Amino acid sequence: MKKALITGITGQDGSYLTEFLLAKGYEVHGIIRRSSSFNTGRIEHIYKDPHEKGVHLFLHYGDLADTNSLTRLLEKIQPEEVYNLGAQSHVRVSFDVPEYTADISGMGTIRLLEAIRQAKVKARFYQASSSEMYGKVVETPQKETTPFYPRSPYACSKVFSHWATVNYRESFGLFACSGILFNHESPRRGETFVTRKIAKAAAHIKKGLRKELFLGNLEAKRDWGYAKEYVEAMWLMLQQNEPDDYVIATGETHSVQEFLQEAFDYLGLDWEKHVKIDPKYFRPAEVDLLIGDASKAKKKLGWIPQIKFKELVRLMVDAEMKNDEIH
Repeated sequence: MKKALITGITGQDGSYLTEFLLAKGYEVHGIIRRSSSFNTGRIEHIYKDPHEKGVHLFLHYGDLADTNSLTRLLEKIQPEEVYNLGAQSHVRVSFDVPEYTADISGMGTIRLLEAIRQAKVKARFYQASSSEMYGKVVETPQKETTPFYPRSPYACSKVFSHWATVNYRESFGLFACSGILFNHESPRRGETFVTRKIAKAAAHIKKGLRKELFLGNLEAKRDWGYAKEYVEAMWLMLQQNEPDDYVIATGETHSVQEFLQEAFDYLGLDWEKHVKIDPKYFRPAEVDLLIGDASKAKKKLGWIPQIKFKELVRLMVDAEMKNDEIH
């Protein structure tokens, strides 16, 4: 039975990846931070008492800010695969907490890579890179060879992590891959992210629970895919003969306003009657347009996205209409 270690296991991608790997017959280990409240809502439906016979999901306390905890866990678990999904991942918030963002999303990657090296674990490593690294894009669509132009502390930290991964691959022979994932959404997306905010607000307005939704820049365009499909691409990267970096995207771009209109139209609502623009949601430096070219992933990994924009919006709205819990 293969063992996989996941940082960020309680997040959107971590929960879907956990389900995916368990279905593949893996023993899955996740790193969680100690807090005064539980933050395992996205994996509660699959997490059981680890002492039960046949359970193959285990959670461990640790932190990307603590090298010792990472090294200790790697030595104990001896995973064949390590997926680094942990980060302070909210772009707008990264302007408010830039040092923390750089420490966790940037230095955290170095700590984990170095822990793998020091622990002498023969693990394949996946780094969650981001389309935000392209920032003020220098070519469209963006592919693996497109130069980076980060426009936020979050994006800067991801560029650092991306090149650190390349460096450890080239310097120490580590099987290390980076997935440059463009925006990927689902009903498990955090509630402060714009797609989830829109889906949740549309459902609440339809139910009569609220009347208004406050948003920032409606003109920003993104390449939006379905997170549940994107985690398969992560796994496929680590199954190849040689490590490499891949763009994962749908190849379509849509504005925030298009997402908004699709969600509200689906419920028979007029978004213009409910949406108000709040300057606090604007970024100091905006990323206007992102659209990815995933032809390399299609050719080498055989990965092709199935869920496109309209279906993604509707499945998120449907989930919010059913209830307000994360499933």
